[in-house]
Amino acid sequence: MCELLGMSANVPTDICFSFTGLIQRGGRTGPHRDGWGITFYEGKGFRTFKDPAPSCQSKIAQLVQSYPIKSRAVISHIRQANRGGVSLENTHPFTRELWGRYWTFAHNGQLTDYQDLPTGNHRPVGQTDSEKSFCWLLEQMERRFPETPKDMVDVFRYVAALCDQLKEKGVFNMLLSDGEYLMTYCTNHLYWITRQAPFGNATLLDEDVEVNFQEETTPEDVVSVIATQPLTGNENWQRMKPGEYGLFHFGKRIATNMDDLKDVPFAAPKPGNQAPTELLE
Repeated sequence: MCELLGMSANVPTDICFSFTGLIQRGGRTGPHRDGWGITFYEGKGFRTFKDPAPSCQSKIAQLVQSYPIKSRAVISHIRQANRGGVSLENTHPFTRELWGRYWTFAHNGQLTDYQDLPTGNHRPVGQTDSEKSFCWLLEQMERRFPETPKDMVDVFRYVAALCDQLKEKGVFNMLLSDGEYLMTYCTNHLYWITRQAPFGNATLLDEDVEVNFQEETTPEDVVSVIATQPLTGNENWQRMKPGEYGLFHFGKRIATNMDDLKDVPFAAPKPGNQAPTELLE
């Protein structure tokens, strides 16, 4: 398995503290030695750093750890390979364009019977089940919303229904962002925490590092962090339930719980099937 790390914030914020804890699990305190990556959004653009080397030994990871890049949305991943070899093209996160915005995706888990997922023009470059499922999600999103959608919350609710279908093929924990929204989906292990005033101290589990967020923030700051396993030992992380999704917007959790899907006026196509007939040209 792999581990995920995501951040959503209402002001540009660095993720150096959480990233410092995560990269220790890439070969030192954890077995995830098969590469790592991180994507930062800046305005409409993004920066991605990747390395197929273990994160605990990576010079690039050390650079990111010490370089406080400010972002409102971040997705990171450390890999334990199960589908596809250890290579740069198989290293998460993956980014593609849709509707004139960049979408970034990272996945933790293992799927079966995914090879025939129809991806249309969104073709994977590597060999992972993760990239394949991401391309399938983009294909279904584009078919359901052929024009740029006005209601992005509706889009993410649809993606949650698609994720329900993918988890039937195995473990599917994932992070997805367009730079403004950050979506989480849980099959078994995913935790989140929102930090806001009054801020306190936090201590990493995997490294002897402590930070006083009171000294690093303003009273208006809201920052949510999502991780496969809690990164700190003295904070109250919330565990997501199997089949639960969460949607974060500039730090705040604005949608959750599969009950939200009761109002969705359409059904998600099952993996391997084409979109509904009315969406086909």
